[in-house]
Amino acid sequence: METDWGPSWLWGLALTALTIVVHAVGIVILSRWLEHVRAVVMRRRRSRLRDSISGTTVVGTVALLLAALHGLEAAMWALALLWLGAIATPHEAILFSLDSMATRGASGLKLASEWQLLGALEASAGMLAYGVSTAYIFAILLRIMPLLGMRGFMQDLTGTDRQD
Repeated sequence: METDWGPSWLWGLALTALTIVVHAVGIVILSRWLEHVRAVVMRRRRSRLRDSISGTTVVGTVALLLAALHGLEAAMWALALLWLGAIATPHEAILFSLDSMATRGASGLKLASEWQLLGALEASAGMLAYGVSTAYIFAILLRIMPLLGMRGFMQDLTGTDRQD
């Protein structure tokens, strides 16, 4: 007997949309915070050391906040998996969700057969979110490198002579 994946598709697409919306809102909030940080840093007396420390702190903080955002998104999926009865315990649900969103797939956990498609859709949502996060960090680095006097590095990296 074949499994009816209709509910799995519907839940998976709805959760994917929610994941992308939450991720986009998180990126917007981070961007607004970065504009504030940029304004504060630009008002200070500048030096190469101070700019290097500021740039490193910004990238590290953004990476940490993005990791927390990914954790929140995994928790959303984990709650849905529990509510739907696709997995037995909260511990298994969060482990499965973090593992799936990172596309690692090595936890050994499986969803109930009628919800297995949901796991694949969660991995797809995770790939999208991690791709956006990677692009976002790259964009931040492209903005920071010229401030650190690394115009040649940026030119080699992008193949352009852009200097924002």
